[in-house]
Amino acid sequence: MAACILHVSDLHIGTRDDPQVAEALARLAQTIRPEVVVASGDLTNRNRRSEHERAHALLTSLGAPVLAVPGNHDLPYSFPARFTSPWHEFERAWETTEPTYASPTLHVVGLNSARPYRHQSGGIRDGQLRSAAERLRAAARGAYRVVVLHHHMIGAPWRAARKRPVARRNHVLRELVTAGADLIVAGHIHQAAVSERHEFEVLDGNVPRVVVSIAPGLGRPRPRRVGEARGLHVYEIDGRRLTVRTHIWRGDDWEATATRIF
Repeated sequence: MAACILHVSDLHIGTRDDPQVAEALARLAQTIRPEVVVASGDLTNRNRRSEHERAHALLTSLGAPVLAVPGNHDLPYSFPARFTSPWHEFERAWETTEPTYASPTLHVVGLNSARPYRHQSGGIRDGQLRSAAERLRAAARGAYRVVVLHHHMIGAPWRAARKRPVARRNHVLRELVTAGADLIVAGHIHQAAVSERHEFEVLDGNVPRVVVSIAPGLGRPRPRRVGEARGLHVYEIDGRRLTVRTHIWRGDDWEATATRIF
């Protein structure tokens, strides 16, 4: 049975209103009819309650269940709230920072990689990995297993090095693959990148494969910054076949620019 996922990231709601983008997103969702919408962090720009409410309204209006995880911009910018109640506003809107979506066709596990004591860099603790492994093992037989976090594992070669990948990424990758992940998706760098594990890691023997995907930013908080794309990803799963379609913003609508099949 085929399934479709709409993956958006880095909405940065609160920077500026762009009704055309939201309207075009709604049209695309109506066309592809995703089973689930995945939002991989930085839903807001400054973690304000009004920004979370607007992000929630936009994503839930697309007509499918939403699985959202926080990014570094979804943390308080003031003290002591950043450390005493870092996820209060996010959880008020989305209930949890590490959600799970389960169906006979898809099993999607969210991980919170944002860290209050680091603004840009992110990490996943061993306890989170153990919990993720338990959740992945609970997938229905034959369901395609997806992990969602904010901080990237791979990156486009033209992106500034200051946005580092998730800490201990080799360890995190291997733990998630061992637990059964078929696809790992993230955002953070506002660029598109998609790769199968064997394309970036030399592996001997019959080891599990996994596709790692980074979605471009849906929002554009710094319009004059060079090296940031505006777009999204659509994943089509048919059995064990994964098709990744990259869409970019052309000023008045989303346009599919690349397709990769795994």
